[in-house]
Amino acid sequence: MLQSVDSSVRARILEQALGLFAERGVSGTSLSSIAQAAGISKPTLVYHFGSKEGLRSAVLNQVMEHWQAEVPRLMVAAASGGPRLDSLLNAFFEYFQSDRNRARVLVREMLDRPVEMRTLLAQHLQPWTRLMTEAIRLGQGSGLLRPQADPESYTVLVICSALSLVAVGPDASALISPEPTLADQRVELVRIARTALLNPPQQES
Repeated sequence: MLQSVDSSVRARILEQALGLFAERGVSGTSLSSIAQAAGISKPTLVYHFGSKEGLRSAVLNQVMEHWQAEVPRLMVAAASGGPRLDSLLNAFFEYFQSDRNRARVLVREMLDRPVEMRTLLAQHLQPWTRLMTEAIRLGQGSGLLRPQADPESYTVLVICSALSLVAVGPDASALISPEPTLADQRVELVRIARTALLNPPQQES
């Protein structure tokens, strides 16, 4: 029973820390404010995570570790055929859209601590991005995708666009009137990404 209570408290702390880190940044968030939001005392928070740096690492690892379980599932889906790139992009969108704070905290951390984030991104996301580049090369080999496209550069550009879209798209939509919804922007980004890769159909002479 005690272990389940500890797990519940830990999960609540992580959830509140994610939201506050996304909103204010790590440096702008105190442990006291996280403890208050989680409905616990500051000593209880320190008991679970030791320090703000320990909590920051736990939040980022929780966001990133999702992909360790997701990559094997996506590999099976890719092997079964179908629109591989669409499946990979949709999996990315669905995870980050289910809680925009995940995208927001990653963007903040990449700006605030780029060296540390390079290590985390390489460790957790490269297996997933490798699926993207492999899918592109397979499509190029079959003649379906443009041979001049660079798989690595394309993947970085699309992921940065998708992550930024989820993090700031609803706010950046104020640039336009009427404002497009995040769902509309997602559809358009996927369309642009697909169009940039697909070989145009051959015209019959």
